[in-house]
Amino acid sequence: MPAESGSSAASRQAKQKRKSHSLSIRRTNSSEQERSGMQRDMLEGQDSKLPPSVRQNLLELFGQIEREFENLYIENVDLRREIDTLNERLAAEGQTFDGADLSKGPLKAKASHSTSQLSQKLKTTYKASTSKIVSSFKTTTSRAVCQLVKEYVGHRDGIWDVSVTKTQPVVLGTASADHTAMLWSIETGKCLLKYVGHAGSVNSIKFHPTEQAALTASGDQTAHIWRFMVQLPAPQPTTDTSQVSAEDDVDFSDKDEVDGDGDVSSECPMIRVPLTTLKSHQGVVIAADWLVGGKQVVTASWDRAANLYDVETSELVHSLTGHDQELTHCCTHPTQRLVVTSSRDTTFRLWDFRDPSIHSVNVFQGHTDTVTSAVFTVGDNVVSGSDDRTVKVWDLKNMRSPIATIRTDSAVNRISVSVSQKIIALPHDNRQVRLFDMAGVRLARLPRSNRQGHRRMVCCSAWSEDNPTCNLFTCGFDRQAIGWNINIPALLQEK
Repeated sequence: MPAESGSSAASRQAKQKRKSHSLSIRRTNSSEQERSGMQRDMLEGQDSKLPPSVRQNLLELFGQIEREFENLYIENVDLRREIDTLNERLAAEGQTFDGADLSKGPLKAKASHSTSQLSQKLKTTYKASTSKIVSSFKTTTSRAVCQLVKEYVGHRDGIWDVSVTKTQPVVLGTASADHTAMLWSIETGKCLLKYVGHAGSVNSIKFHPTEQAALTASGDQTAHIWRFMVQLPAPQPTTDTSQVSAEDDVDFSDKDEVDGDGDVSSECPMIRVPLTTLKSHQGVVIAADWLVGGKQVVTASWDRAANLYDVETSELVHSLTGHDQELTHCCTHPTQRLVVTSSRDTTFRLWDFRDPSIHSVNVFQGHTDTVTSAVFTVGDNVVSGSDDRTVKVWDLKNMRSPIATIRTDSAVNRISVSVSQKIIALPHDNRQVRLFDMAGVRLARLPRSNRQGHRRMVCCSAWSEDNPTCNLFTCGFDRQAIGWNINIPALLQEK
């Protein structure tokens, strides 16, 4: 009984403390709001050389910062109250155990666990609040250098891959789970041609380095080579979709997907029969690419092998085995006979065909989860991305350890590197697309809001630096591809 009465008294004292403390917080917050309002009025009354729109935007951002820190402070006080209450409860329980020492036994473990949970909650709250504040500053910068120019809508299922032709006329190619590949006018967004020769999901598309020919890989266990001829429509004025208010830069993950059931794709001319069919895999062909010169191609499959084919004869030249699990991607070097394959076995392998008489292989174990892609740069670097939420930059001359590591908050899908500026575009599972330099420094995030950007997982990115309209393309499982204009000089200047 004495222990119970002592506990009741402690509880009443705690309630009185919380009540008086709550009143104090309200008074403090009220006075702080009045003071901040007066300061804002004073700032608005002062002369400034900043344009009114920029000045107003800054005032709104500082107001958001003030509100975020105020909320963080209140949550911090509430959490500390919870800690005090927990300590009082544990002290009361200690009395019921005949004055058991709280520093020993199960009570210590319970106290430690509860305190750890509250500490973690406090850290999470702090990180979330500060991240929101930082993102408010980066929003304006991202919009200034990264503008959405065109959306390419017409597929009836998610788009796995996107690529740009290397010859004139320059067109965009997309590969979709709806069993088709499409070619698009970059300027108008109009579908120019549809390839319907596959019997399964089209997982990748790559264009011949010098001819109007495409290479597609499919879930039907084959890769197809097909030729195309397209005529570009007259360009139309593009509408500026980049002017989005700060309030619109929010995530609408439940928003309906793009309607791909319209008449866009039905108007396209179709190709139904390939020029060449490459078949020797026993599983899904997940990716394919042309070797330098375009006389050979390499394919990567879920049967754990990559195959090298002769284009003219369609014959299998080499079967590249050694991965322990399904392959996820393959890529060829732009100027040398080198191939890199990535796999779910957490490794990527470098295959060297520069000597026709012998090919060598090197295995690299730099990730802890599926390597979703590994790509070459024009120089002597390989960039690998993984489901372990990291991207690593490697030097071909010394592949023992990465020269840079980028840590992200979401799994990374098929990455791409710009040829001239060596900027890495990272498409993520969480619908974000981020840009980094080769040293691992973050440059920008592509805008994503209820008006623009992807609404589901972003699967792939591709650069096209010679195109004046769009120089970066992304595609996702929201059934659309997007063309972006990245102001690279401004991006590097802000860096």
